[in-house]
Amino acid sequence: MVELLQEYKGRVIPALQQRHGYKNVHQVPRVEKVVINACIGSSQDVKQALEDAKQEIGMITGQKPAETRAKKSISNFKLRKDQAIGAKVTLRGARMYEFLERLIKAGLPRIRDFRGVSPKAFDGNGNYTLGVSDQSIFPEVELDKIKRNIGFDVTIVTSARTNDEAKSLLSELGMPFSDKKAPVKTS
Repeated sequence: MVELLQEYKGRVIPALQQRHGYKNVHQVPRVEKVVINACIGSSQDVKQALEDAKQEIGMITGQKPAETRAKKSISNFKLRKDQAIGAKVTLRGARMYEFLERLIKAGLPRIRDFRGVSPKAFDGNGNYTLGVSDQSIFPEVELDKIKRNIGFDVTIVTSARTNDEAKSLLSELGMPFSDKKAPVKTS
């Protein structure tokens, strides 16, 4: 079993039950899925960029990505309806926990000048989205084989009802939130 999943069952569930006063184990929030989405947009060589993105995401996640297509045409971006513009992967179960463990313990600490992830990126329903600007933070990516930098979004979907519950869940799992508070505007 994945180490992060064992930690969730052994340490995180009792800690969250005590902190939030859940009477039943099934009330404790859990991570339901992780969605990794990369958009290449209007690159010069779209087909090659899309293949590179699919290969890198597949290597990072261990799962074959699906192509995403444009919903409508936008002439300013040279975008046609149903044109392939990105790749995405949805992870659940053991692969999800294994990816989260690598992201939290290996990927995020390798970012230069890393001071923690923003605690403001919750959507109001307990889901958290994190932008990764470079795929080279993951250990399985070989630096000399990178053709182009591929940025992607990692969305962590939880069963939490509020942002506070989701933040305490992710904090217990080891997500390094920055302690920096929002600057107070004085007029």
